[in-house]
Amino acid sequence: MRVELVSPESVLFSGECSQVVTRTVDGDVAFLDNHAPFIGALGIGETQLWADDGVIALAINGGFVEVSGNAVTILSDDALARADIDMEAAQADLDEADSALSADNDDDKAALAKKWAATRLQVGSAK
Repeated sequence: MRVELVSPESVLFSGECSQVVTRTVDGDVAFLDNHAPFIGALGIGETQLWADDGVIALAINGGFVEVSGNAVTILSDDALARADIDMEAAQADLDEADSALSADNDDDKAALAKKWAATRLQVGSAK
């Protein structure tokens, strides 16, 4: 199936894949060839693309996914390929979010920042 993954900054992937797994706001979802039409809001999490040259992992921070006509289109608010993740910055962001949450456990902005930092660390440290 044809897969396009686009963020505001760039096209992160455009090509053929045998499978796509991504995180929606309702949980993880997988797409295979000839999947039924689908539209969903993306959450914060890892997206994996099974391309010809291996599995490509990306950190995704919101957006939308659409499946139609054996094509998957992912429009992400913010996305980073594993190689583009700054692990030191992600750790600093995680520490900052933890500090904010310890001061105010109901800080939704800090909770989202923590989840985004943790996702970047997870994707960036995977082998």
